[in-house]
Amino acid sequence: MADRPHKAIALLSGGLDSMLAVRVIQEQGIEVEGINFYTGFCVEGHTHAIRNEHREKTKRNNALWSAEQLGIKLHIVDVIEEYKDVLLNPRHGYGSHMNPCLDCKVFMVRKAVEWIRENYHNHFDFIITGEVIGQRPKSQLKKSMPVVARESGAEDILLRPLCAKNLAPTKPEREGWINRDQLYGFSGRNRTPQMKLAASFGFTDYAAPAGGCCFLTDASYSGKLVDLWQARQSRDYELDDIMLLKVGRHLRPEKTFKVIVARDQGECKFMEGYRNQYVSLTPVSHKGPMALIDGDISSAQLDLAASIVARFGQGKLADEVMLEVRKPDNHREMVKIRPMPAAQIPQSWYL
Repeated sequence: MADRPHKAIALLSGGLDSMLAVRVIQEQGIEVEGINFYTGFCVEGHTHAIRNEHREKTKRNNALWSAEQLGIKLHIVDVIEEYKDVLLNPRHGYGSHMNPCLDCKVFMVRKAVEWIRENYHNHFDFIITGEVIGQRPKSQLKKSMPVVARESGAEDILLRPLCAKNLAPTKPEREGWINRDQLYGFSGRNRTPQMKLAASFGFTDYAAPAGGCCFLTDASYSGKLVDLWQARQSRDYELDDIMLLKVGRHLRPEKTFKVIVARDQGECKFMEGYRNQYVSLTPVSHKGPMALIDGDISSAQLDLAASIVARFGQGKLADEVMLEVRKPDNHREMVKIRPMPAAQIPQSWYL
């Protein structure tokens, strides 16, 4: 008999699978706490909170919300700086875009192992994730599962409750802490089994299962990230950089600068917070979106940028549009410009 009840720490993304994994283990009388690692590239909560078109959607942090539904404590850990090495130097390479999915999973589980040792003196007995064999093309293959366990240092204390029956028994199963017969053998990309299990647990509201939870799996976002590195001649980034890649239309008319044009009022308000870091352009004679200039820009190039921004406002057919130019030192000036016709904006400018 153990001197204390067994406990598990769960990697809780806020998606359906991680919720189910926790509930499956809770059903066996195991106390579970959640941990969520913030890399800066998470999809949920950003675009839905900013854009007007998502105004009707509930604004919530899905990991926190899931923890509340499960009745568990959630630890949120900022790993933005540490994650840079995962993104820039993935040992196992990238997926379809800039997503280092297998290295990411190894990193997350390793951080959970370290977190347990550093903060709780090994009072957690094992780690659980919501992984399902075959659900992701790189990180959730049957051959990848042992790689994650080995390279993370978790070894056989890493349990995947939703696909455990397709894998070798782990320590929690062998020691009898967990009844293997009450685990599952899900596989493949069909989400119907998970949805049926969710219904049996009474889960009716959960994050949409499709689309992924990381901007790095998105082709458009990945392209803008690569463009940022190329323009700066450095494969580095700060949180502000990756946040701005999530909003606005990005156009690069010249190598030295790009224009980020807000797509709606929600994005305008969000981008206003960056006016002390970037040159900004705001139409004043006609209603229109504000824009930020990322890069070095000359006076002639500023006219070019202003003509582009004017094209996206209500003055797009006017002979002239007046815009306010605001610099990071709060110096302001006005510029009058003829809006650039849409036909004169090459598609190659759009990132």
